[in-house]
Amino acid sequence: MPDVRPDDSTDVAAPDRSLWHDGDFLRYWAGQGVSQLGASVGRIALPVLAVSVLDATAFQVGLLDAVQFAAFLLIGLPAGAWVDRWRKRRTMIVADVVRALAMLAIPVLGWAGALDFWHLLAVAAVVGTATVFFDVGYQSFVPILVPAGRVADANGKLEATAQVARLGGPGIGGVLLSVISVPVLFVAEAVGYLVSAIALTTVRDRERRPDPPEQASLVGQIRAGLSFVVRHPLIGRITTATGISNFFSTLAATLYPLLVLRELALGAPAFGLVMTMGAVGGVLGATLAARVGDRVGEGTALPLTMLASAVVMALMPLSVAMPTAWSQIAVLCVAEFGFSALVLVYNVLQVSMRQRVCPPVLLGRMNASIRCLVWGVMPIGALLGGWLGGAIGIVPTMVIGVVGAATACLPLFFSPLWGMRRLPC
Repeated sequence: MPDVRPDDSTDVAAPDRSLWHDGDFLRYWAGQGVSQLGASVGRIALPVLAVSVLDATAFQVGLLDAVQFAAFLLIGLPAGAWVDRWRKRRTMIVADVVRALAMLAIPVLGWAGALDFWHLLAVAAVVGTATVFFDVGYQSFVPILVPAGRVADANGKLEATAQVARLGGPGIGGVLLSVISVPVLFVAEAVGYLVSAIALTTVRDRERRPDPPEQASLVGQIRAGLSFVVRHPLIGRITTATGISNFFSTLAATLYPLLVLRELALGAPAFGLVMTMGAVGGVLGATLAARVGDRVGEGTALPLTMLASAVVMALMPLSVAMPTAWSQIAVLCVAEFGFSALVLVYNVLQVSMRQRVCPPVLLGRMNASIRCLVWGVMPIGALLGGWLGGAIGIVPTMVIGVVGAATACLPLFFSPLWGMRRLPC
């Protein structure tokens, strides 16, 4: 596949041009913002529907979380090779349409009185599979859409908007849950995906039709992407740390709805408020990521934010020690706010670096390889969390998750990242 930027001089001159004057990026940005808002409204509905309406057990909640991320483990690697053969924008449009149709199945079944837990598993599997292809295309599309010098700026804007959507989504969902049935919220998620698909059809990009890959076999193409990730001295370390963090964080996060809705009995509106505070922190983290990198060093910021996020996450299981419902909600809000802010600083810095240093021909496979490695462990963590939650209890399992997540910073502390002022371009 040739370089998607036929004129290298464009990448040198274009960074002076603000993204606020780039109509294609603005339309893409707007479409993703609406999609993220719809997904955030629907996201709070899934655990509420499973726990409060369908009376799911801890293991069933773990199974539901596992199904949502299983596709990253099962087809993540070949998806990267396939997406590198396809046009990224077209791939994302198809994935959005598939996700919208799958989400609409839930309210239809709800209105028919036929909704059961296994329907949630089926919808989660379809949406998860489509999301694999969308996410690989999404992370590979930004360097195609904007000049190289604006990649970090574009990622910051997209991540900040995603967090703004998360800010409003859970709150809106929590309020709506008091006046409408849970399945109706999934319509909002479906509409968001459709808006994203429509916006993508209006975007013009400079991606050429991919040439046949150098490696004839699918296995060879996958190996090339994996080899780049594993052998890169910084990306390999970051992938290892992120995978450890995701595994243990998922082990704890799987039981989070059960902690709030069942163990503490705080209700859906409180759950929405807590998630909203997490989005506020995410907005702050995405906005300040560049400044944090300038202040402490971009490389140094990665192990520091990884360790700090685990420390803040410890407040979640500790909330059970609070004497009143309001104090429990306050502790959970602080935990969500701090955790999201730190994770977004980490993500904006390391994702932007990955996109800058990866050859365009390997972008899809690089992103898919990392997604497979760092998200593929999440269904395993979800299943283990659900099983442990039923066996030893919700709070002890979450404590195990917190302690394990704290160890994720070690590959970063003992690496060239520590003390690095600027990540490579």
